[in-house]
Amino acid sequence: MSKGTTIKEALAKFEEKVGKKASECSEVKLIAQIPPIEKMDASLSTLVACEKLSLSTNCIEKIANLNGLKHLKILSLGRNNIKSFTGLEAVGDTLEELWISYNLIEKLKGLNVLKKLKILYMSNNQVKDVAEFTKLSDLPCLEDLVFVNNPLEETFPEDAVKMPYREFAIMKFTKLKKLDGVPVVRDEEE
Repeated sequence: MSKGTTIKEALAKFEEKVGKKASECSEVKLIAQIPPIEKMDASLSTLVACEKLSLSTNCIEKIANLNGLKHLKILSLGRNNIKSFTGLEAVGDTLEELWISYNLIEKLKGLNVLKKLKILYMSNNQVKDVAEFTKLSDLPCLEDLVFVNNPLEETFPEDAVKMPYREFAIMKFTKLKKLDGVPVVRDEEE
């Protein structure tokens, strides 16, 4: 098996394509590299101007090396092999959108560091447990959540919580304006 593309190699290809240094770009796309990126290595710390980083459709297993990204607002990690939210601490004060659908996430530990997160797209992961789902209430600014196609959606314990999944989410996450692509409509008295 061939080794994966390193971040450094992917950045070199990106710079060649856009004709400027990645460190000066506000948006950096390292999507679907061939062979795929397997590790978020230290080369990421050179992206000092980056506000949107796209690493979708690779084979990344864990989030790492985001320390230098002081301006990062949008992180796209969809279609990888990520199992946890560990590694987001470095962008906890700036990240507003996290796109992490189609991964292997079961537990939401580590998500609570994202104090400004407004948008979380995490459909098609492996969250099964309501207790994990309720950890989303640790996100004070969450407005837009996409959570479809997690096992929990199918096995949601309606009997235990006395309401369907959507109603539960709307009640639990009071700032939510959109759930699974559908606007949230709240009663006036709420």
